[in-house]
Amino acid sequence: MSQKLIKLSLNVVIAGYFSAALSAQADIKIGVAGPFSGPNATYGAQYWKGALQAAEDINAAGGVNGEKIVLVQGDDACEPKQAVAVANRLVDQDKVMAVVGHFCSSSTMPASEVYDDAGVLSITPGSTNPQITERGMKTLFRMCGRDDQQGAIAANFMIDKLKAKKVAVIHDKDTYGQGLADATKAALEKRGVKEVMYEGLSRGEKDFNALVTKIAQANPDVVYFGGCHPEAGPLVRQMREQGVKANFFSGDCIVTEELVTAAGGPQYTNGIYMTFGNDPRQIPDGKAVIDKFRKGGFEPEGYTLYAYASIQALAAAYQGAGKDNAKASEWLKSHDVPTVMGKKAWDGKGDLKVSDYVIYQWDDKGKYHQR
Repeated sequence: MSQKLIKLSLNVVIAGYFSAALSAQADIKIGVAGPFSGPNATYGAQYWKGALQAAEDINAAGGVNGEKIVLVQGDDACEPKQAVAVANRLVDQDKVMAVVGHFCSSSTMPASEVYDDAGVLSITPGSTNPQITERGMKTLFRMCGRDDQQGAIAANFMIDKLKAKKVAVIHDKDTYGQGLADATKAALEKRGVKEVMYEGLSRGEKDFNALVTKIAQANPDVVYFGGCHPEAGPLVRQMREQGVKANFFSGDCIVTEELVTAAGGPQYTNGIYMTFGNDPRQIPDGKAVIDKFRKGGFEPEGYTLYAYASIQALAAAYQGAGKDNAKASEWLKSHDVPTVMGKKAWDGKGDLKVSDYVIYQWDDKGKYHQR
């Protein structure tokens, strides 16, 4: 048996124990799918922490029309083929009503086809590729913005605040990373700035010396990277080691303090810019939940509260429309939902009506702050 199949089998067992612990009778079963192993496992941990706390809080308050929420975990490791296997398992074996997931857009794209065919309601806390909601799926939603939105915010900041005239655009050849890089490149071009370099690297790669040499030769004002922290960290470190002083800018897949570890210390991440939603930890609506996380020794950074809010949205839909996914989907598209991240509303495609991307910068202590 392959390592991936062994991991998948273990996750089925683990999910079963979690389900039993939460409830003996599965009333409303919801899958939580994302990378619980591999280099992006930190985001899966954020998803699970947020979703689990939301389920516990909703159940403690009486559940959904008296029924309890039961969670089932699915590890896709940010691998598209594994995401499809997880999606099929959640639908066919676990019989979930809804799914919170996936994380990587390259996983969400194929997995959502499975959910759509099965009529399963799904909401992704973190997949931002615009094409996800451009395929006419009726029961698919996001709790986050889109790459064309954060790309425009990044481009405007680079031009208006950093006064960039020369931008190198690097991506990880992945659905998310290249999609974000392309959206940002298009936004820059719209403002009259043509990239001086456009290159791809491979996920899992660690030696970027040849790429950094090319970047140094291009002498950009800003290096924009479409990708995640496992590659962003070594890339920025090697840039600094080779004397490249250009500003480093990325998106919402480096929003974890593991970026600092991947880079080798805050001396390398200091000054990095990134786009992410308005920090949900600063929104008063979530204060009680945030305090609960912190008392338990967990800092709800990144996508933790996005996952919590996703469970709240599903619960509100089932509370308002009953356990019929077609009706629950229509309900979400016509009602605002109070969440730990404030009030949320969706359009007919399942996108949030209001995008809240802002700019953050990393400091010399290894923390990020809103600009």
